[in-house]
Amino acid sequence: MEHVAKPAVIVADMLVDFVSGALANPASQATIAPTGRLLEGARERGWLVCYVNDAHLPGDSEERIWGAHAMAGSAGAQVIPELRPQPGDVEFRKRYYSGFHETGLDMYLRQHGVDCVILTGQHAHICVQHTAGSAFIAGYRIVLAEDCISAFTPDDQAAGIAYMEQMYGAVTLNVDRVLVDGFVADAAR
Repeated sequence: MEHVAKPAVIVADMLVDFVSGALANPASQATIAPTGRLLEGARERGWLVCYVNDAHLPGDSEERIWGAHAMAGSAGAQVIPELRPQPGDVEFRKRYYSGFHETGLDMYLRQHGVDCVILTGQHAHICVQHTAGSAFIAGYRIVLAEDCISAFTPDDQAAGIAYMEQMYGAVTLNVDRVLVDGFVADAAR
């Protein structure tokens, strides 16, 4: 019998500070509508929806590189209104690039039998890439919802996606393909 994946959608850092605030990324605007469609479709299918959001404390190591951003409890650390979590969605706070590092995400996914993560958010070459790396190490299949992922530049986006495909065996699909039945056959390659 063929194994059918149980997916979860992971939304990385679609926060006020990354969309329009301290580290605004104008390219992220184009990902909002497709991400909304993906989240709606995921909820209709009973897939888990998990947000992995920066929630930094003063002196966190990222502050040395990026300056203060997405500080825990601040308005900038809130998910943008268009993609606000809905009842049943789960938010995990992170202080490092990976959505898995010391957040409890892995345990939560395992408790629910998830074996495939669909990654979205910012930035392809930073937080999405590090989250994919952790997912790979933990044994998850990885799908990149390409129209739901952005980076500061097109080169950063292309490099991040290419790296995840090559190093983690990630499968890159657009939202329409992710939402069709059987997309997991592609993810199993």
